[in-house]
Amino acid sequence: MAEYNKSFTIKAWAEEDRPREKLLIKGKSVLSDAELIAILIGSGSKEETAVKLAQKILKSVNNDLQTLATLSITDLKKFKGIGEAKAVSIVAALELGNRKIAQTGNKKEVLSESAAAARLIQPLLSDLPHEEFWVLLLNRANHLISKQRISTGGVTGTVADIKIILKLALENLASSIILCHNHPSGNLKPSEADIRLTKKLKEAASLMDITIADHLIVSRLGYYSFADERLI
Repeated sequence: MAEYNKSFTIKAWAEEDRPREKLLIKGKSVLSDAELIAILIGSGSKEETAVKLAQKILKSVNNDLQTLATLSITDLKKFKGIGEAKAVSIVAALELGNRKIAQTGNKKEVLSESAAAARLIQPLLSDLPHEEFWVLLLNRANHLISKQRISTGGVTGTVADIKIILKLALENLASSIILCHNHPSGNLKPSEADIRLTKKLKEAASLMDITIADHLIVSRLGYYSFADERLI
């Protein structure tokens, strides 16, 4: 009897090479971005396969996964063949990817440079369509104690309460704080309000022997560091 060869039994690998079966047999690393998204989509339509639909979605964002992560459920539902359930699956998968990246900055990492702090916070904030304000609480050795969301706002701003920030620092016995917020517009230049808030926090924290080590503004285009620009 001829040897059984599973790779030739998946109906001759029809329908765009069947990404689910391809993953099972050949492994996840061989799949393209479109094939991975097609697995999330599950099925296409009478007009096109799930892979073709995934390719169309990627083409709309110039094959940029970071831009894809900014699309809302409503944006994704504009594509024929993408209903609410499929859109939710795509959004959830991309968010998990962002959280995985964020977790690479663990408590043992030394956050003494702006680049290290930016690597930690950018995956959480850079794709958001609204502003959020976070703090990174550090011990005396500049190891991360905790990262905390302070507030969520609109497209053009959010409120950061100095009392809440300092209360968190005291409760966590933090020696220093890195302030972080995003600009959904992509503009990394600090506003006058950003500069005033940083100055007020630095003055208030110093009374408690707590250092404001940096203030990062992040977006998909990069980050701005108050410390690097000697504004703190």
